[in-house]
Amino acid sequence: MDHTSPFRVEWVDPQLAPVLLGIIVLAALGTAVLFACGLVAYSRRRSIRYLLVTVVLGLLVVRSVVGLGTVFGVVPMTFHHLLEHGVDFTIAVLILYAVYRTGSDGSTDPESEPEADTEEEPSERRFETDA
Repeated sequence: MDHTSPFRVEWVDPQLAPVLLGIIVLAALGTAVLFACGLVAYSRRRSIRYLLVTVVLGLLVVRSVVGLGTVFGVVPMTFHHLLEHGVDFTIAVLILYAVYRTGSDGSTDPESEPEADTEEEPSERRFETDA
């Protein structure tokens, strides 16, 4: 593939090439900013959940870069489809795993049971000390 301009790639309509290019560039910039935010959040929290979200955001950046490479003719269309659908599947699995790890009570361990509240009510403690 010797294309260097998205206006000369045969599968892109020349009238829509600027729109396609603009959308992919915005997606790449947006996901790069989100990925940077994810890295900062992970460096502060250092939890599996933040790591999974950061990896997903990184995969979105890769997806946008592959899209740009395809528009410029650097990445073949077959490789583009294989990689992007593989990335989509990986993102879905990672998000579902992050949700599974969170659990229904908001804890990060799905097998942890909420502790029974054994603390006495303040009114009960007050009556015991008055007697």
